[in-house]
Amino acid sequence: MMEIAYQPRIDSEIESLVERINPPSVCVDNDSDPDCTLVKVDSANKYGILLDMVQVLADLDLVISKSYISSDGDWFMDVFHVTDQLGNKLTDRSLILYIQQAICYSRKGGITKEMQSNLKREVQQRHVSTEHTAFEITGIDRPGLLSEISAVLSDIGCHVTAAVAWTHHERAAMVIYLEDGFNGGPIIDPIRKAQVKDHLDIVMEAHQRVGDESRVVVSVVEAKGAPVGWAHTERRLHELMYAEGDYENCFGCDCCSGDRCDALWRGRCERIHVAIEACNGYSMVNVKCRDRPKLLFDTVCALKELQFVVFHAVAGARGSTAEQEYFIRKKNGCTLETEGQRERLRHCLVAALSRRASRGFKIDVRTKNKMGLLSDVTRTVRESGLSITRAEMSTQGENAVGSFYVAGVNGGEKDANAVEAVVRELGGVVVSAVKTVGMVSTRLGSSSDVEEENRAKCSIGRMLWSKLERLSTSIRSL
Repeated sequence: MMEIAYQPRIDSEIESLVERINPPSVCVDNDSDPDCTLVKVDSANKYGILLDMVQVLADLDLVISKSYISSDGDWFMDVFHVTDQLGNKLTDRSLILYIQQAICYSRKGGITKEMQSNLKREVQQRHVSTEHTAFEITGIDRPGLLSEISAVLSDIGCHVTAAVAWTHHERAAMVIYLEDGFNGGPIIDPIRKAQVKDHLDIVMEAHQRVGDESRVVVSVVEAKGAPVGWAHTERRLHELMYAEGDYENCFGCDCCSGDRCDALWRGRCERIHVAIEACNGYSMVNVKCRDRPKLLFDTVCALKELQFVVFHAVAGARGSTAEQEYFIRKKNGCTLETEGQRERLRHCLVAALSRRASRGFKIDVRTKNKMGLLSDVTRTVRESGLSITRAEMSTQGENAVGSFYVAGVNGGEKDANAVEAVVRELGGVVVSAVKTVGMVSTRLGSSSDVEEENRAKCSIGRMLWSKLERLSTSIRSL
């Protein structure tokens, strides 16, 4: 007979009562450690609480150097050792207050705009908000894809207020936030939304291989006062890439015996090491790789997406190498019993950690916000023979900021001269080009405070390319 597993039903009112009786306690300690600020959290346990808390720290671009996690039972205790990007302890009182409030409110549906307004710094937009319409796009990656998409959106009068695009294993996933450029505000009219979706479908279907599928989904948060944070962009991108199957044939390091790789500890191995074994009723997962920002967030996000519960964990870094150890079970209480189950988890973790790890060149852009800005930047990159492997752009008042990771069209590294040509072509914006290999960055060049006439300068090649893109789009629309 088939064995049926019964799970207790927990009433939502009772669950919320437990949280009200025992609200989360968040202590920000600057005295216990001479080098780091300790963020200590005690709270009633709840599925997904670890990811919510790590997300708050990641969105503030804080560096988590060590973390100790324990949530075996009805109570959750965690300690994060954090610094800012420069390695300094957190001393800003508004930032400390924001962390304390945000970790508590992140469990209740999101972080309010009032909390963000009290913070004396920008929190990078990573969320769907009531002022924008979000389009989710997934499909097969190809050189110039983001350029084609942004050009089409500009042509039909849509203003891109924020965009995040990831590529991995020939797959692409994007979340693009739009305003109606004609009227401003979110795109509410169903006919208008359908028009935008149809144009994006045409771009994604172009050059499609037989058997491949693309997907364009419109996600709209109605203007009913939903809090910021209702949907998290980077968590959603992990979900979209996983749904695209980018983890298939995604292998970690196989150059070592057991969990030891001497090349990794010497900083010479760029691959990800994942070891899984049974341990005292848990599945123990050990992850070693080159350290980088948001590594803990990406790992915890992958485990949450795969319906695993983290009961105990330790994460830290030694030099340029990060090591994380998790004791996990499935949400239904089961452990990983077969080698096939363990192998699938290995593939998924390697994929999750590879999506954000970027090699090649990073171009930072800061300029005045305008219609068609994303189209202009991506077209310039494309004309220079480069392909965008990852991109993130958002608006901050009247300004727009973005980071674009670029490589050669064939996926290899490109000569620095090509990147510097992009920097020069983007005259009038504050840009920098940095070569990134793991955590090592080498600044190549910058351009800022260019004369006003240079801002209006447009190359003949750029104009021709713009005309060709419009003509290509018109032909595909027939």
